[in-house]
Amino acid sequence: MQSNAQLEYDYSIVKAFTFTTILFGIIGMLVGVILAFQLAFPELSNLAGEYGTFGRLRPLHTNGVAFGFTLSGIFATWYYVGQRVLKMSLNESKFLMTVAKLHFALYFITILLAVVTLILGITTSKEYAELEWPLDLLVVVWWVLWGVAMFGMIGMRRERTIYVSIWYFMSSFLAVAMLYLFNNMEVPTALVSGYGSVMHSVSMYAGTNDALVQWWYGHNAVAFVFTTPIIGMIYYFLPKESGQNVFSYKLSVLAFWGLMFVYLWAGGHHLIYSTVPDWMQTMGSVMSVVLILPSWGSAINMLLTMKGEWQQLQTSPLIKFMILASTFYMLSTIEGPIQAIKSVNAIAHFTDWIPGHVHDGVLGWVGFMTMAALFHMAPRIFKREIYSKSLMETQFWIQTVAIVLYFTSMWIAGITQGMMWRAYDEYGSLLYSFIDTVTVLQPYYTIRAVGGLLYLVGFFMFAYNIYKTATSGRVLDKEPVNASPMAS
Repeated sequence: MQSNAQLEYDYSIVKAFTFTTILFGIIGMLVGVILAFQLAFPELSNLAGEYGTFGRLRPLHTNGVAFGFTLSGIFATWYYVGQRVLKMSLNESKFLMTVAKLHFALYFITILLAVVTLILGITTSKEYAELEWPLDLLVVVWWVLWGVAMFGMIGMRRERTIYVSIWYFMSSFLAVAMLYLFNNMEVPTALVSGYGSVMHSVSMYAGTNDALVQWWYGHNAVAFVFTTPIIGMIYYFLPKESGQNVFSYKLSVLAFWGLMFVYLWAGGHHLIYSTVPDWMQTMGSVMSVVLILPSWGSAINMLLTMKGEWQQLQTSPLIKFMILASTFYMLSTIEGPIQAIKSVNAIAHFTDWIPGHVHDGVLGWVGFMTMAALFHMAPRIFKREIYSKSLMETQFWIQTVAIVLYFTSMWIAGITQGMMWRAYDEYGSLLYSFIDTVTVLQPYYTIRAVGGLLYLVGFFMFAYNIYKTATSGRVLDKEPVNASPMAS
């Protein structure tokens, strides 16, 4: 066994997942921008025949961002944070290194196959669970491999205390394993009946049961892909970057168990005013409101970590990214519970306020935190100074403006939609036809598309900065202790 003084961390897997984070981020966000412009200008749907239509591209966007960009970022940060916090190196175990490499290879193949099958229209049509059964089996294999790597690393640790970030990553692994297995139970039709495509399957659930399982999964995919591992990231990277201790370790643990117990019951808020039993709808609403407490507990803990050190916001764009990520997390986790209140849901459901809420979280919280994590890791995995601080600063402001344009336009569009759909004349007839609402919303769709385009421009700047850091940043003779070294 090596001593701590000689411990050499192995970043080969971290670099591989960093590459896929950027690659799938570009693909997912580019498709998202195309979709946003299609909504504003429908004629753009006809540019590539059936392969360019909204219905084909939309699952490609959601899967590309959720399971391409975000999961890659989670895996990259796990293999980085895990080694450092557990005081072990992957190169100490040939078995774990092989598992990690296999994890990456099968993951990469799965995402590429997902791109091809979704473009071809091969889909289960279940939200966030569109991949057909052969790909589902692949997902299960590499998810188990991640678990083997994770618990193998924990088993080899030299650090007796398991830092809170590790708890958040573990929760992500365990919860998604359970959610994915139950929601994606399906029967391959050709294998059972002898008819149809080999790729086609039918869900094992029907009707209301299918909806219940789907939104138990769908909402908790947000919980354990977009939330818990990202909290795990910020609990490591914010103290590291700022040189500050986490404000309250007790609060981090309290918020962790609060999220675990409450989040799993909130999915019913997607099914308010449906055929789902009323008590389940009410439970979804109540649990969503209770969810404010652990969510804000985490966010406030992050913000208070900077107590007495707020001047760092002026000098470090990386701290800016992380603090604004926490702020968007607070915004998103108050907005969701408000939308889950039945009277508000009557106006909000099926409107553009819902994607507005989702993108607060994805662009502001998940996007900013993932990019901040990669920026922090870059000098340490490539042993080079960040190429350009000014480029990072410019990227921050462009993407902040982008998010504000996005969610404000969607708030206005969504509430306008909801009110127009409910408007009656003196005879009790609907005041507006559906096409009236579409016409009114066109300017807001255009603003949303411009916001998305600006965010994509910022992401290209991020990709360029990381590329230049890896290839031509000033070589560092020793690893930085706190803040990342950056060229001006």
